[in-house]
Amino acid sequence: MELVGKALEFEKRKLSLKTTSDRIVASREAKDLILGLNEIYKKNQDREIMDLMKRLTVIKRKIETRLKGRPLID
Repeated sequence: MELVGKALEFEKRKLSLKTTSDRIVASREAKDLILGLNEIYKKNQDREIMDLMKRLTVIKRKIETRLKGRPLID
Protein backbone atom coordinates (compact mmCIF):
# COMPACT_ATOMS: atom_id res chain seq x y z
CA MET A 1 0.00 0.00 0.00
CA GLU A 2 3.03 2.26 -0.31
CA LEU A 3 1.85 3.07 -3.83
CA VAL A 4 -1.47 4.39 -2.51
CA GLY A 5 0.43 6.72 -0.18
CA LYS A 6 2.55 8.02 -3.06
CA ALA A 7 -0.59 8.57 -5.12
CA LEU A 8 -2.29 10.51 -2.32
CA GLU A 9 0.85 12.61 -1.86
CA PHE A 10 0.98 13.34 -5.61
CA GLU A 11 -2.69 14.34 -5.58
CA LYS A 12 -2.20 16.79 -2.70
CA ARG A 13 1.06 18.24 -4.06
CA LYS A 14 0.81 21.74 -5.46
CA LEU A 15 1.72 21.45 -9.12
CA SER A 16 3.24 24.72 -10.30
CA LEU A 17 4.88 23.06 -13.34
CA LYS A 18 6.66 26.11 -14.67
CA THR A 19 8.76 24.36 -17.30
CA THR A 20 7.91 21.83 -19.98
CA SER A 21 10.26 19.28 -18.45
CA ASP A 22 8.43 19.63 -15.10
CA ARG A 23 5.15 18.89 -16.88
CA ILE A 24 6.60 15.87 -18.65
CA VAL A 25 7.98 14.44 -15.40
CA ALA A 26 4.65 15.02 -13.61
CA SER A 27 2.69 13.40 -16.46
CA ARG A 28 4.93 10.33 -16.44
CA GLU A 29 4.73 10.07 -12.66
CA ALA A 30 0.93 10.23 -12.80
CA LYS A 31 0.87 7.56 -15.51
CA ASP A 32 3.11 5.25 -13.47
CA LEU A 33 0.94 5.73 -10.39
CA ILE A 34 -2.26 5.04 -12.32
CA LEU A 35 -0.86 1.87 -13.88
CA GLY A 36 0.44 0.65 -10.52
CA LEU A 37 -2.90 1.31 -8.86
CA ASN A 38 -4.63 -0.52 -11.70
CA GLU A 39 -2.63 -3.67 -10.92
CA ILE A 40 -3.71 -3.44 -7.28
CA TYR A 41 -7.31 -2.80 -8.35
CA LYS A 42 -7.34 -5.92 -10.51
CA LYS A 43 -6.65 -8.02 -7.41
CA ASN A 44 -8.74 -6.21 -4.80
CA GLN A 45 -11.61 -4.54 -6.72
CA ASP A 46 -11.51 -1.79 -4.08
CA ARG A 47 -13.79 1.15 -4.92
CA GLU A 48 -11.50 3.67 -3.19
CA ILE A 49 -8.60 2.71 -5.45
CA MET A 50 -10.80 3.24 -8.51
CA ASP A 51 -11.81 6.68 -7.25
CA LEU A 52 -8.16 7.57 -6.65
CA MET A 53 -7.26 6.45 -10.18
CA LYS A 54 -10.03 8.63 -11.60
CA ARG A 55 -8.82 11.69 -9.69
CA LEU A 56 -5.24 11.10 -10.84
CA THR A 57 -6.45 10.73 -14.42
CA VAL A 58 -8.12 14.15 -14.24
CA ILE A 59 -4.86 15.69 -13.00
CA LYS A 60 -2.90 13.90 -15.73
CA ARG A 61 -5.26 15.15 -18.44
CA LYS A 62 -4.87 18.74 -17.23
CA ILE A 63 -1.09 18.41 -17.35
CA GLU A 64 -1.19 16.93 -20.84
CA THR A 65 -3.52 19.70 -22.04
CA ARG A 66 -0.90 22.21 -20.94
CA LEU A 67 1.79 20.22 -22.73
CA LYS A 68 -0.06 19.95 -26.02
CA GLY A 69 -1.61 23.40 -25.91
CA ARG A 70 -5.18 24.29 -26.62
CA PRO A 71 -6.44 23.81 -30.19
CA LEU A 72 -6.95 26.93 -32.26
CA ILE A 73 -10.53 27.56 -33.31
CA ASP A 74 -10.86 28.60 -36.95
